[in-house]
Amino acid sequence: MPQSLSLPDNLPVPQDDGGCAHLPGLQVPQLALATTAGSTVDFSSLPGRSVIFCYPKTGLPGKEPPAAWDEIPGARGCTPQNCGFRDEYANLQRAGVKQLFGLSTQSSLYQQEAATRLHLPYLLVSDENLALTRALNLPTFDFAGETLIKRLTLIVDDGVITHVLYPVFPPDKSAAQTLAWINQHPITG
Repeated sequence: MPQSLSLPDNLPVPQDDGGCAHLPGLQVPQLALATTAGSTVDFSSLPGRSVIFCYPKTGLPGKEPPAAWDEIPGARGCTPQNCGFRDEYANLQRAGVKQLFGLSTQSSLYQQEAATRLHLPYLLVSDENLALTRALNLPTFDFAGETLIKRLTLIVDDGVITHVLYPVFPPDKSAAQTLAWINQHPITG
């Protein structure tokens, strides 16, 4: 496994702090968020099943994260998580997922570098202004002056949050865990 995709063995495991317990059953708010395609997306209006995986932030090539980053439960692993969803993309589509998105609080310009470098077949979405994060009261943490979303995955059916995978760990298994849940809970009707 390339160095950028390997995770240290001693990462602290995040615990469920109840930060997502309020989300199942909520309608996603009507918001236009910027994507890496230069367009916007409104999750509330998407038909069928969508998967939105939220992550703190991808790193930059050749730049190691600060040591304190690895001490935050669940922070490390955004690039491996994105690559996992890339690799499971076709399987998720076969399982009934109409749309897949990665969401972070980084700007679309910042996200574009990762999307290009990692050859992602799905869009990354920027919640740079924290509009969705605040509207849904998503769990966050602050690091180096930035507010970052804790790692979680939203399963959204016709604009309503059906299920939340939280906490997500290990990040490199997030896509496989999401696919397993979707296969066990197919859309009916």
